[in-house]
Amino acid sequence: MRINHNIAALNTYNKLAANQATTSKSLEKLSSGLKINKAGDDAAGLAISEKMRGQIRGLDQATANASDGISLIKTAEGGLNETHSILQRMRELSVQSANDTNTADDRAEIQKEVNQLGEEIDRISNTTQFNTKNLLDGSMGKGVAADVANVNTNTAIGAATSGGKFSALTDADGNSLGIQSGDKIEISYVINGQTKTASTSGGATLKVGFDKMLGASGATYSGAAGVHLAATTDGFTGAANGITITVTDSNDVVRAGATNALSSFSETTAAADQRADGQSTLQIGANTGQNIQVDIENMGSAALGVENLQVGNQGQANVAIKVIDAATQKVSAERSKLGSVQNRLEHTINNLGASSENATAAESRIRDVDMAKEMMEFTKNNILSQAAQSMLAQANQQPQGVLQLLQ
Repeated sequence: MRINHNIAALNTYNKLAANQATTSKSLEKLSSGLKINKAGDDAAGLAISEKMRGQIRGLDQATANASDGISLIKTAEGGLNETHSILQRMRELSVQSANDTNTADDRAEIQKEVNQLGEEIDRISNTTQFNTKNLLDGSMGKGVAADVANVNTNTAIGAATSGGKFSALTDADGNSLGIQSGDKIEISYVINGQTKTASTSGGATLKVGFDKMLGASGATYSGAAGVHLAATTDGFTGAANGITITVTDSNDVVRAGATNALSSFSETTAAADQRADGQSTLQIGANTGQNIQVDIENMGSAALGVENLQVGNQGQANVAIKVIDAATQKVSAERSKLGSVQNRLEHTINNLGASSENATAAESRIRDVDMAKEMMEFTKNNILSQAAQSMLAQANQQPQGVLQLLQ
């Protein structure tokens, strides 16, 4: 019998301490709901969990970023919606002014409204903002290193030969346009809001394509497929808009087929003024490089070709209709582009939500405690602790037997 070293009590105490430590850990897990509260609980699991937490928070922020991007696009598209309405009204006024039942005074009043509508297009372009960021003035467009001249192309006409005659022009299939040498050919177009006109006869020589008729614009001709007219003055102010060529016979009857073929010009290269790259980058992923670029072209009246547009007489109004049609198409193209990006971002948000949900579930399996299982562990350890306390009391009573030897 020994009294200096109560081995039974010491052993029981160690077990009690271990059970109390385990019980304390179970209490910590149950109170926090986490299986990993400190690195010592699971070092590898903690590292994996923290990396996944970074991904989850990044995905959630990317979702917010995409939502903000949609808001930006909606703001821009809302401004363009009103620009569309203005262009429709301007076209309506141009059609009205093209009717010769109007007097000069009538057209002067129409011109006043057209002028105001053009200024409103510029106001919308210059003041439409999202979070103080201008959207429609071109500052969000792709960079342009230098002013660009516009190019109008007509592929409905066969390639013209310098030195030939207008009467020799054919369509794209080689069929004659039916232009006679005595026909009158008149061209109209708009540069910087001013309507230019020129005329010649069907028997006139094609010096350099149509450049002689487009002398005021300085346009040039290249003899590839169809006819290409490139303005020699770069930027918005030099762009030739609404090119319309009318062919009439000796009785002033319009040759519709030839007129339609010759007037089938479309702008294949849009005019542009020099600007820095202003594209917006939308960070729509949790990691570096997971982004998309959004650009919005200049939607001001100069960029659309309707700045200072004149409808003061029948000829001006007639050309203005075509100019406004081209401007409307530009706005439609920009709205269509923005709408497609918006639809993409909506799918992006759905994908990010699903990714965040799945990553959260995976992180939960690593980090969160199974409450039912941990309650089992806590109950077991609690009972063991109570039993160890009772056994320690018993072990402490054993040295009392030494006293019996002294009696």
